[in-house]
Amino acid sequence: MSSLKFGVIVFPGSNCSRDVAYVTRDRLDADTRMVWHRDTDIADLDAIVIPGGFSYGDYLRCGAIAQFSPVMRAVVEHANSGKPVLGICNGFQILTEVGLLPGALIRNRDLHFICETVSLSVERRDLFWTQGYGSGAGAIAVPIAHGEGRYYADADTLARLEDENGVVFRYCDADGNVSPEANPNGSLGNIAGICNTTGNVVGMMPHPERASDVALGSEDGLAMFSGAIAALV
Repeated sequence: MSSLKFGVIVFPGSNCSRDVAYVTRDRLDADTRMVWHRDTDIADLDAIVIPGGFSYGDYLRCGAIAQFSPVMRAVVEHANSGKPVLGICNGFQILTEVGLLPGALIRNRDLHFICETVSLSVERRDLFWTQGYGSGAGAIAVPIAHGEGRYYADADTLARLEDENGVVFRYCDADGNVSPEANPNGSLGNIAGICNTTGNVVGMMPHPERASDVALGSEDGLAMFSGAIAALV
């Protein structure tokens, strides 16, 4: 069993927490603990994953209520101490709501829920969560499923993200070309995922856990988790 211990946060309405646990615990044999939203002790955990789903039914707006869950205070402390945190889809939305990542996720450009597999350019391959992709080029195929996944930030924040290499993933075509045509939801700069200034906190709208088994049609997302495990072995 891997020495890296994952914690997967579970909110009322979460529907991807067990998908993440299947990858970390069952596929990669890593110690994994499901963390209920009322829990506050996560000191035993090395890496935190905030999964996708519809926390609290997405009332008010996505992630707006989840930011006040008791566990999030512990997650903020975990992140601020330099430990790794990954937010996927609704988890990304929660990370922006709680202030661990800049910007916001708003309604998709065409106001439709999108559920499809997209191509992603991995812009940062040196982070805890992305080092499994090595230094190679080429796009990866990962599903998206969201109605409010359009990344938005003011001009200054966007410029700072670009200047500080804060963009981790961009929507692209199958050949890795970033273009307006490859942007499924209207995200500024084709942004599909970002990180904080220290790189330990990553948020992304696509679902790597849904691309981590050949039975699902792709293993392109598996490196997000296997690379993290390899880093601490």
